[in-house]
Amino acid sequence: MGDKASEQPGEAVLADGGFSAAGDCRLLEKGFSFEALAQQCPELALLRGVPQDEAYHGEGDVYRHTDLVCEALKEFPEWRALSGRDKGLLFLAAAYHDIGKKSCTKQEEGKIVSPKHAVAGEKVFRTLAYREAGRFGLTFTGRERIAKAIRYHGLPVWFLEKQRPEAELLKAAESIPLSWLYLLAKADVLGRVASDRDGLEDRVEWFGEYARELGAWEKPYPFFSPYTKERFFSSESLWQGAQLYDDRTFDVILMSGLPLSGKDSWIAENGGGLPVVSLDQIREEMGISPARGSGRVALAALEQAKGFLRKKQPFIWNATNIVRETRRKLTALCAGYGARVHILYLEAPYRELLERNRTRQRHIPENVLEEMIRKLEIPAPWEAEEVRYVVG
Repeated sequence: MGDKASEQPGEAVLADGGFSAAGDCRLLEKGFSFEALAQQCPELALLRGVPQDEAYHGEGDVYRHTDLVCEALKEFPEWRALSGRDKGLLFLAAAYHDIGKKSCTKQEEGKIVSPKHAVAGEKVFRTLAYREAGRFGLTFTGRERIAKAIRYHGLPVWFLEKQRPEAELLKAAESIPLSWLYLLAKADVLGRVASDRDGLEDRVEWFGEYARELGAWEKPYPFFSPYTKERFFSSESLWQGAQLYDDRTFDVILMSGLPLSGKDSWIAENGGGLPVVSLDQIREEMGISPARGSGRVALAALEQAKGFLRKKQPFIWNATNIVRETRRKLTALCAGYGARVHILYLEAPYRELLERNRTRQRHIPENVLEEMIRKLEIPAPWEAEEVRYVVG
């Protein structure tokens, strides 16, 4: 496929070809202090007064809990041994780990609950750090490490209740070191007053032991092949150590990214003349506005794609594909015809995206674009045989 991104599967390819270690700590110029951080970050200050269930959080509101978590993290020798960059990223993950509770906390049957606050928190943090890149000063790689730490921070406590614990751990390990999740979860437990705190801490220790046994403590699990990895995460019962024979014969590139992120330009420069199923082009041919429903457009695109799949013809699917469930259906469709799926995610800076939209002949209503940013689910490395990121 020949472009620079192919040299770094699963890693961001930035405009300058790398990332700045110092840039990933801009918010921490005043040191590792949650109080100082909250003075710079109004979204953290809003955690004051957000209630929690006293049975699990006798220490008080979410703000108080988060402060205690950050202090607990700083006491760990393992955290102190990290590089300055990694210390900063993990500290920010601790500071933002419960940011989703602001919108998710409610009362149910007389109890205070915060369902799916980790999932919500990942999106809240990503949206903030993307829209206010100047304030956060994070590279794409740093931002996504923090976002995934927020998303998975409860996994060490609850992994034993999952249907496939090993798959959940290895899925998380594709995006963030499990050693980081161990430290974050341990700080999350110590930063609270709860009757079963010792039991929760035991669960975190079991997580650490299991992660080491799986061979995915610091890095993603070394699957036998990309095909084996893809089958493991899409199967219900495959063993991670399996060695599968890959008899597939053609490739499909699945584009992903917000509108105006550069997908058309990338295809023009790197597509190698492959046929393209373009939802924008189909929409234009049908005379359907970007602000209207896209059911007819999607159906027409699927018919085109199936034509290529039946012939085992490599092609490019060009659409936003910013929702994981949409990508899952498309990758399953292509895999069903024996295709290797490569997901390529592109991202442009927020201000540049808005400027491109303002000068576009058929611009997208700004409120629609902002909603897409809030819904964005960046492809995770486990979603396909190969997932690449081109950023900048």
